[in-house]
Amino acid sequence: MSMFDRYRKPAVIPTAEQALPGRAEKMHVPALHTVLNTPLQAPFPEGMEEVIVGLGCFWGAERKFWQQEGVYSTAVGYCGGHTPNPTYEEVCSGMTGHNEVVLVVFDPNKVSFQTLLKLFWESHNPTQGMRQGNDVGTQYRSGIYYFSEEQKAAAKASLLVYQEALAKEGLPAVTTEIVAAGEFYYAEPYHQQYLDKNPGGYCGLGGTGVSCSL
Repeated sequence: MSMFDRYRKPAVIPTAEQALPGRAEKMHVPALHTVLNTPLQAPFPEGMEEVIVGLGCFWGAERKFWQQEGVYSTAVGYCGGHTPNPTYEEVCSGMTGHNEVVLVVFDPNKVSFQTLLKLFWESHNPTQGMRQGNDVGTQYRSGIYYFSEEQKAAAKASLLVYQEALAKEGLPAVTTEIVAAGEFYYAEPYHQQYLDKNPGGYCGLGGTGVSCSL
């Protein structure tokens, strides 16, 4: 569980008026991915596509995607909330509205969006609302943040497919939010590729064991 458990608030997303004010200064971002040796920030090579996903603690989530063939780069950060340029402590307080997420930059000629959706669904439990396992809070909600209408349609269709598979196993309804990607705020440098820098570090990811047949 996060070192910032003591900051946790009830699992309700604050309104823009309730959210912390944040700041204008952007987070420092390392130049290169420690595993893939590719840039963490745009511009990315022509033809690359992006999607943002939230599936619990972003340390383990990022590793799932950098290990996928065809993924060009990954970075962890925050989106889906109100506070500009939030810190990790602020996100963990529950008073920014943000989710812990992974920016996935991929080559559609090498990996399909469907493959990434399958990886997303099978890598966590998307039925738990504002939590993943023992990690509780709005920053641990399941989410897909799309960049195109094609991604939106594919994500919504995949949700229906996986919902049916989960229901057959007696699991409850999917709580995943599928919304347009807003601004992505990079997390602190020590969070980027955390489990590469700390191989024995915490990873709270756990799937349902139900296959997603996309």
